[in-house]
Formats: sequence, C-alpha cells, structure tokens
Amino acid sequence: MKEVTAIFCDRNNPEECSQELEKYLIEGKWVQLLAKKDAKERPIAKDIIAKEAGVIIRSGGSLGSHRQCLHSCSNLDMSAAATAQWLKAEGLEPRRCHIINTLPLHHVSGLLPWWRSRCWGAEHFWIKPNLMHLPNQLERISRQLVSKNTGPFLTSLVPTQLTRLIDDSAGVKWLRLFSVIWIGGAAISERLAAKARRLRIRLAPCYGTTETAAMVTVQRPDDFLLGINSLGEPLDDIELKLEQSNALYIRTKRLGSILNTNGSLQSITSKDGWWESGDAAKLINQGGSQQLLIIGRRDTAINSGGETIFPEQLQTRLLNEAKKKGIPIDTILLVSKKNEEWGERLEALVKFQTSEASLNSFQIFNQLKAIVAHWSSIERPTEWHSCPELSTNTFGKWEIRKWQAWLKTKER
Repeated sequence: MKEVTAIFCDRNNPEECSQELEKYLIEGKWVQLLAKKDAKERPIAKDIIAKEAGVIIRSGGSLGSHRQCLHSCSNLDMSAAATAQWLKAEGLEPRRCHIINTLPLHHVSGLLPWWRSRCWGAEHFWIKPNLMHLPNQLERISRQLVSKNTGPFLTSLVPTQLTRLIDDSAGVKWLRLFSVIWIGGAAISERLAAKARRLRIRLAPCYGTTETAAMVTVQRPDDFLLGINSLGEPLDDIELKLEQSNALYIRTKRLGSILNTNGSLQSITSKDGWWESGDAAKLINQGGSQQLLIIGRRDTAINSGGETIFPEQLQTRLLNEAKKKGIPIDTILLVSKKNEEWGERLEALVKFQTSEASLNSFQIFNQLKAIVAHWSSIERPTEWHSCPELSTNTFGKWEIRKWQAWLKTKER
C-alpha cells in the first residue's frame, strides 16, 4: 500500500511545489497535484495498492468525463525517455538542454518538462504566470539565462500564450531564443502558423494527453518551417490506429490508470493494450512517415440532419476566413443546440476585437454570414451572439458546457 499526499499547487511558487513533490516521491508516496483548495478538487482519502510511487493528475478523460489519472514514476520516466530519443534524432543532447517551463505543475504539460529535467540531468527554470503577460521582462530575464548557459533552450506553450507573445516585438525576441517550442493543447490557426513561419520561430506542433503522460506525436521544427501542417510522427514508444468514425486509438506502455474504490489501480486499455482517446483523427503518409491530423473531439461532434459535424473544424475555418478579410473579431466558438427537426444545430458566439459600442455588430454579423453562405445548411450557424467574455481556459481549450450554459442564460 502507498500513502496518498495532496499538494495544492501555487502557480506563483512552482519551485517550492516541485521541491515538495520531489520529497514525497522519495518517501515512496503517491502525490495528487491539485490546482487550488476548491470543493471541486478533493484530495483522495485512501491509500493506493501499488508497488511504486507516482503522481495523480486530473484529466479531461475519454469523451469528456473528468477523472483522476494515475501515473507511476516508471510511466513518467518512459515519457521523458521517448522525448529524449526524439531530441537526439534532432541532433540535440537532452542533458545539455535548458528547459524553460511556463505551464503549471498540476497539469501534465507543466509536470513533464520538470520531470524530463530530472531524468536527463538538464537545467530547468520555472516562469511565473504574470511574467508571460510582460514580454519585455520575460525576454530580458530569459536573455540573461541564455548568456550564462550554453546548449539549446526548450519550452512548451499553448496557443493562447503563443498568440500573445508573437504579436509583441519583445515576445518575438523571446520566442527566437528556443531551438524547439513544443506547441499543443489545441490547434494553432493558419494565421498563427504563417506568422511563426515568417518569423522563423521553431515550433514543434504536438499531440498528447494526460492519460499518455504527455506527448505521443511531434512535428520536427524544420518540417513546420517548410509548411507541413500536421502534429508529426509518433514517438518511438507509441502505436496509433483508427477505428470506426476515425476514432483514434493509442497503444503504449506508459498509459495511466484510474482508481477503484478499494484503492487498486484499473487499466484504461482494452485487453490488447489499446486506449480510445476520444479524438477523431486522420493518419497520413508524409515523406514515408506516418503523420497525425486531429479532426476534432468526438464528444463535441454533433449529429445534424443525419450527418456528423465537428464544430472545431468549422470555427477554425470561419475564423481564418474572417481574419483574411480583416473582420475585427478576436475569436469564435460554435456550440450546439437541440433542434426538433435537425437533431442539433450550431449557434455562433463571437468576441469582437474592441468593445461592441465602437463597432457595428449587425454589419459584422452580416459579413460573417456572407462567409458561410456557401456552406451546407447543416454547417451554417442559425444564430449569432456577441460574447465579450468568450475565452478558452488556461490550457487553450474550450469549456463547451460553460458556454452552452451561457447561451441558455442569454436566451431566457
């Protein structure tokens, strides 16, 4: 039996929290990483039946169900080793790398950079959240680190961070410090990708999940700069396959577990070791290698008029067209609403770039409607709503239920 200890991760003191995590793991405990002292985030009040220590992280889970994902230290070590192999193939020596960590410890994308540094013997530096909003200070502090250290610099970002930085001159200087910038959590827009290529920023778009202890596919920065649009090849310890409705399945030895009521660990895989990810995908052959493209979440896909529609694809398409035409909108979210005739129909939530008072929202909505006029009837939004507070969460992901609830409140 292994004791479970909870750490409430303070994003302003990541160094202290990571030291605390290290101490508990050395003591042989399981450590549950929690965002804050919140009724929704309750510590696990039972010991775990396991041979080794590990880490417990909250996951979105398959098909949108929240659960606690448990990873033994061995799982996390395997993930770090797979990333190290990828770096070596890129001509980078992992132990000589310097990792700049901008993401929170209680999320797998912040935990793994720190864990990799432990496994590789690499330098690791935490960046506090407020500094990500101050590009001048961020660039100055990071420049000092670069001047003191030889060897490549690495970081991981989500699209919201990248968007903020790439539109600032100091932010661009900061981005150019890195040999590799792993970008994941959500898709990057055509505009963002084009600007990064123009500025020669070495992005490495990747796909990963909490259940797989982070990355499973990564695109080479050189391929990204050449204009290849994919999430790259599977890492050495990953197998991928597609099942019905393009459902993406993953097989790897580093898949996590969930907790049973008696404290035992339960596998999330099928008998032959495959895990259903919850995403719909395509696997394409690019230059003799298998490359991953994500179509969308299957739990947010809707059935309209007997056809399956992935709203993420449509809102990306609409936003890209709007940006090309110079329509002053910040972001768009398409959410579904029950419809007696069609089953479900889409409605559009739109956040303008400036306050609605200074804009002609009626004219803007007409411009957006003109873009979708040639779309099929089931793809076109039936209603358009101004939503000034519209935003993704910290990790660049849409909390669909939150915005569906907002829409219901507005329509009362």
